[in-house]
Amino acid sequence: MTAQGSITPGKETMARIFPDSARVAFTAAYPDRAAALVHNLAGHPLLEPAALADLAERMPAGSVEYNLGALPLGVRPDETPSNGLTLGETIRTIETNGSWAVLKNVERDAAYGALLDQALAELEPLVARRTGPMLHREAFIFLSSPGSVTPFHMDPEHNILLQIRGSKTMTVFPARDEELVPPCKSEDFHKGGHRNLEWRDAFMARGVPLLLEPGDAIHVPVKAPHFVRNGPDVSISLSITWRSERSVAEGELHSFNALLRRWKMPVGKITPQPEKQRARRFVYRLMRKLGA
Repeated sequence: MTAQGSITPGKETMARIFPDSARVAFTAAYPDRAAALVHNLAGHPLLEPAALADLAERMPAGSVEYNLGALPLGVRPDETPSNGLTLGETIRTIETNGSWAVLKNVERDAAYGALLDQALAELEPLVARRTGPMLHREAFIFLSSPGSVTPFHMDPEHNILLQIRGSKTMTVFPARDEELVPPCKSEDFHKGGHRNLEWRDAFMARGVPLLLEPGDAIHVPVKAPHFVRNGPDVSISLSITWRSERSVAEGELHSFNALLRRWKMPVGKITPQPEKQRARRFVYRLMRKLGA
């Protein structure tokens, strides 16, 4: 992995998924900064295209999303075009069909759940010291045709993306930048609004592009905006995610602000450690119980 102004971490071969260098880099960055990591899952049989096509065809329809991959950075969710193929066809012909697909919550399959557990167990002691227990653990698998684009968006979880096959460049932007993600967008997002964000070319200077190749990984902080451009070959990536009291608290406080805004009352500031804003969280939870 390479990044502007950064040093590429050395590759290591170890029995663990995350070698020592990755855990050191993760510890230095978590939870607020993006970080280049390495891993040992490239070539794993569960992450080969044939195995993923079989997995996709036994997953519920609601756990799969796929569409054409040649998209503008700021595409509207309702304007995302279909590729006209079935899911199995999409994955088996991913090299030539110009598509992007994500398999959601693959941890519900026992084999993939065990893989997620192994990966997160290696990081859990490091996470617990900063943000407490890992909550709502999930895994997602992304398959992209050459040249595909994942538009500018944000995600609500702590996330590590592991590159398994091919290459892609992920451009990551700072979390908690209110010009990139206005408060009203965060409030809508935590009410179930779409993850895609409005793109402006002026934002580009704030992003750091990171090249991911097999064996590379990146830690992406909660709601750090990013977009992805796939390289010249098929890309397969595994995303392992979790929530924390911090990420849950941030969502609660944005939802509280949405209620206050609706009632034309002053909204509150959300600090970098929202889990410590216990009084406001208590009031929000009480209001929810009362049906507000």
